[in-house]
Amino acid sequence: MGNNSQVTVAAWLKVLFYLLFFVQSQVKGQFIEPIINVTYIEDGVAKGAVCLDGSPGAYHFGQGFEDGIDNWVIYLPGGAWCDSKDDCLIRSNDSYSGNTRHAIPKPLFGFLSEDKSLNSDFYNWNKVYIRYCDGASFLADVEAADPVTKLYQRGRRIFGSVLEELITTKGMSNAVNALLTGNSAGGLATILNCDRFRSFLPDACRVKCVSDSGFFIRGKDLPGAYDRAIDYFGRVVNYHKLAKYLPESCTRRLAPELCFFAENVVDDIEAPLYLLNSNFDRYQISRLVVPNPPTNEGWADCTKNFSSLKRCTADQLHLMKDFQNVFLKTLEGLNDNPSRGLFIISCFIHDISPRVQHAPNWQGTTILQNKAVLQIVGDWYFERSNVRFIDNQHSYPTNCSLAK
Repeated sequence: MGNNSQVTVAAWLKVLFYLLFFVQSQVKGQFIEPIINVTYIEDGVAKGAVCLDGSPGAYHFGQGFEDGIDNWVIYLPGGAWCDSKDDCLIRSNDSYSGNTRHAIPKPLFGFLSEDKSLNSDFYNWNKVYIRYCDGASFLADVEAADPVTKLYQRGRRIFGSVLEELITTKGMSNAVNALLTGNSAGGLATILNCDRFRSFLPDACRVKCVSDSGFFIRGKDLPGAYDRAIDYFGRVVNYHKLAKYLPESCTRRLAPELCFFAENVVDDIEAPLYLLNSNFDRYQISRLVVPNPPTNEGWADCTKNFSSLKRCTADQLHLMKDFQNVFLKTLEGLNDNPSRGLFIISCFIHDISPRVQHAPNWQGTTILQNKAVLQIVGDWYFERSNVRFIDNQHSYPTNCSLAK
């Protein structure tokens, strides 16, 4: 069996597992989320709105209903980045993050959920999940394919083409409210594409953005660690030729690779933006913060999950605390923008909003005034209150996977 067949079988097994889970939920009287089919961009290949392998860009669309019919949630998923020909070539064979050849139906979750009890402000909105298959946070637009690898770098074109199609064929031209959100690499994409998103909807009442776990910091001079993040993000920016698509207000004062860090571009974003993140972000700590020897021995093992922290040395735990301090100081250095919301927790996790779907009693969802994360963001979105919460009381990563 070839690699593509293995990917397809694995993907369908995930869907089967999901369906079985919700059949069980139905028997127990629990809410069952719809599963939405894939839609390929019309004439996507002709438009050049294609994935790494040249397959057309795609999205999943769920129709809004009741009083949500003119409101929209656009979701940009995570999946890291590729930073070289070889890396992107490997990624191009992955139907999750490099092509749409074996795209499968998508279950709803988080801000896309239709469960009113979990997602009371956005449950009946039009829902759009754009497939992430470019490896550069929906930002690249290189005209010519690589002559050797035949790889395309067109994430920016995919993002724009999906929005144009939604406006011309799905009714988004009548949008009253719109929310762009995403997690991880999609959370960074949300920040970098936020103002562009708003430009597509000049007549909407509210157009705002929520970045989930997309506030990546360089962590310059982080004690006990070397600067891996700048090398990695620098390769991503250079390989995908992203400099001209990064905010010009940032690239006028900083090198392009530095403008791929959220800490350096957040203040350049004009549209209202909400930052949902952990100051013990597990991805950043485990993958981008690499300790100097000999502290780096066993780093991957000790940062695997919350339970594995017991295997960390005192020096390794101290480095995590140093990361938290740098992260919080970075937030303090941002401009005091009245339209910006903040929800910064101390959980040892990465990606926050998707978790509420599978663990509705998760501690992190009820951390403020018995309100769930999605409700807190809803308060900010509709200007009921401007929630700016930063947990600086925990000097050790907390476990937010289960309710206490």
